[in-house]
Amino acid sequence: MGSRVGYLPVMIEVSLDAFAFLLAVAFMAGGIDAMAGGGGLLTIPALLACGVPPVSALATNKLQSACGTGSAFVTFLRAGKIDLKALALPALGAFLGSLAGGTVVQFVDSSFLAAFVPVLLIAMGLYYLLAPPMSDIDRHARLDRIGLTLLAIGIGFYDGFFGPGTGSFFTTALVALGGFGLVRAIAATKFLNFATNLSALIALIVGGHMLWVLGAGMAVANVAGNQVGARLAIRHGGKGVRPLLVIVSFALTVKLLSDPKNPLWHWL
Repeated sequence: MGSRVGYLPVMIEVSLDAFAFLLAVAFMAGGIDAMAGGGGLLTIPALLACGVPPVSALATNKLQSACGTGSAFVTFLRAGKIDLKALALPALGAFLGSLAGGTVVQFVDSSFLAAFVPVLLIAMGLYYLLAPPMSDIDRHARLDRIGLTLLAIGIGFYDGFFGPGTGSFFTTALVALGGFGLVRAIAATKFLNFATNLSALIALIVGGHMLWVLGAGMAVANVAGNQVGARLAIRHGGKGVRPLLVIVSFALTVKLLSDPKNPLWHWL
């Protein structure tokens, strides 16, 4: 199947066992996303391992991720942790960047994506494993609002094109360059990440790549996980999440690479 399937709904059969497995992964990913970002490191390889084509996997992941991130965003907003006015311009940049990324990925050959995604997953897993811990103390900002907006455009494009690790990229940038403390950065990330998820979701829906029933089920599970994770993050921060994320992500990636039909082995 090519990466572009026009504007008709994608029809793919998923067994009940696979459906239940994907719901469980979506719940876990939602909790991890709310606390530290990176839930896509679990959901995308899980979708691919269940036989979902790459672009449809990205689209379905965006549906459940947008719902989950939106839920966490509302939770942080109600807790008074997000300054909408200060983040409005970076959020707009993130939205536009992701819209571009979500459009471009639909014109990339699906066999290339099937080979490229496991490589990106390994790279992102290593990033999560090796990245230094972040402080919860606000510091002097190294970038002004325009600088953060330009950075958000770049991160947004990545999220629209692929996605896993976007939350961590935003959080790291806000702590290291924006002067945010960790909890405040996690909260702001929910706003920016919701903007990128919504934008990419629009682009992929227009492209006709969404698996609606599967995506809706995963969205409900992801929202539940995000609610649990957001409350834990507000109370305890995102400590202790990365090792679990890396272990599960690598296990799912190994599952993908164990398939001798993976295009990566043909290219090598």
